Amino acid sequence: MALSFPSDCRYADSHEYVRPEGEHVRLGLSAFAVDQLGDIVFVELPEVGAVLSCGQSFGSVESVKAVEDLLAPISGVVEARNEAVLANPEELQHDPYGEGWLLLVRPGAPEQLDALMQADSYAAKVQGQG
Repeated sequence: MALSFPSDCRYADSHEYVRPEGEHVRLGLSAFAVDQLGDIVFVELPEVGAVLSCGQSFGSVESVKAVEDLLAPISGVVEARNEAVLANPEELQHDPYGEGWLLLVRPGAPEQLDALMQADSYAAKVQGQG
């Protein structure tokens, strides 16, 4: 399966993505990470109002293969979480960049986006890791 990496997103080494949307960013798990995990059975996310710290765990994704911590690619405050993914974790597998998003965050330090990879750099990094 050919994986896509939308160019309007920035990517962390830990495979989370950030998509800027005005004053907010939408945060999710890259198609590569979702593909590596396999069948996702459980997602744990912080409550609205929680404060994320860049590089710190903010939840987890459990698949039939493993449980992986989600690491915040940017600091900020959780404004919304995707309740549909919490109710139906498989949504994450069907559309990780659309309906499978995880959190909507108000960034505390927008300049942290600059430290994340562009789509082409991320694609080059994960090529051959599958």
